[in-house]
Amino acid sequence: MTIKTAEQLLREAKAQIQEYTPAQVMEMQQRGEKLTFLDVRDPNEASLGKIPGAVHISRGRLEQNIEAAVPRDANIVIYCSNGNRSALAALSLRDMGYEHLSSMSSGINGWTAAGGAID
Repeated sequence: MTIKTAEQLLREAKAQIQEYTPAQVMEMQQRGEKLTFLDVRDPNEASLGKIPGAVHISRGRLEQNIEAAVPRDANIVIYCSNGNRSALAALSLRDMGYEHLSSMSSGINGWTAAGGAID
């Protein structure tokens, strides 16, 4: 068995998933694409504000709770604080059969810096 660091796991995940910048996600919204935002931050982080309409399932509960919360055919944009947990979450959901998903690079921090709305 090969031992990997967290950085290696993250790099491998990002190489296997679709990743969009906050600006690209905003453009998708402006084009009228139907997006399901999935916030995988911890509850204390999500309580500080989230993207309007986002579904919140913390990363630690994602695999257990996703099927009841988000249909498999949804176009999912996953975010966390900075884009790392969301990349790992995207890889996990892909393995569960979700096909239309992406991770938002730089997470909600990048979203707010780009002028994105927060509830």
